[in-house]
Amino acid sequence: MNKLLLAALVTGALAQTAFAQDYTIMAPAAPGGGWDQTARTMQQVMQDEGIAANVQVTNVPGAGGTIGLAQFANQAQGDPSQLIVGGYVMVGAILTNQSPVTLDNVTPIARLTGESEALVVPANSPIQTLDDLVAQLKENPGSVSWAGGSAGGTDHILAGLVATAVDVDPTQINYIAYSGGGEALAAILGGQVTVGVSGYGEFASQIEAGELRLLALSGESRLEGVDAPTLSEAGVDVVLENWRMVAAAPGITPEQEAEINADIAAMVESDAWQEALASRGWVNTYLAGEDFKAQLAKDITATEGILRQIGLVQ
Repeated sequence: MNKLLLAALVTGALAQTAFAQDYTIMAPAAPGGGWDQTARTMQQVMQDEGIAANVQVTNVPGAGGTIGLAQFANQAQGDPSQLIVGGYVMVGAILTNQSPVTLDNVTPIARLTGESEALVVPANSPIQTLDDLVAQLKENPGSVSWAGGSAGGTDHILAGLVATAVDVDPTQINYIAYSGGGEALAAILGGQVTVGVSGYGEFASQIEAGELRLLALSGESRLEGVDAPTLSEAGVDVVLENWRMVAAAPGITPEQEAEINADIAAMVESDAWQEALASRGWVNTYLAGEDFKAQLAKDITATEGILRQIGLVQ
């Protein structure tokens, strides 16, 4: 009897493992940026927590994620093992690039994280404070080169909002778009640009090492343990938080969508995920299912309004 019971338990465990969903997560950007970090953190946590036996990450960079999004929408049709990360940057890039493929062409699953944007300069920059940056921007907008992610994304939007807030024409900003965080970081550290804009997590190690000077953060409140003011505190009336999401393939069944939602919920609730958020300076903004889809529609409308304001969408 005991042998039979043991055999049944072993068989059940093996069956559970066999039916666990494997995933491939597309990061629609080059390695090193926020989407890549999100996808690889998901990979690590889902495998370590036994949510999925095997998780692969692929990178398809370009045009604020819209190249990867188009490839995903066309090739992943009906495949519940395929996921893609995206977020605020992608919303802006779709509008700016007038992409024929939009988030309507995938199955939104959940918003995962929020993150303050950081404004940084190289450690040897003559710009010591946000006031110094604003003074140069007012004197000659074109002399301030901004390095960030794709055109129309969160970084670009923030640069435009900062300009607007200090009475500088946002259409005059000198914004240089990079397809990946690694490329932008190299340009900032190499002094090829005046200021860098990205999520705090992408600059954290260089800030801690003293290679970059953090001028300000874009969120509503300071980050715990980080000695830098918010833009609002420093006299620039702008609040902006990036957010990142995960979506599934188009054409999956409601049952498959529910299973993916359950896996993502298990990931978000795990200690490993919470530890990853803390280490990267990400805020847990988890919102799933129909609630997330409704919020996403609102965010798209609001983003279009901001992009029109700063001249990126006509």
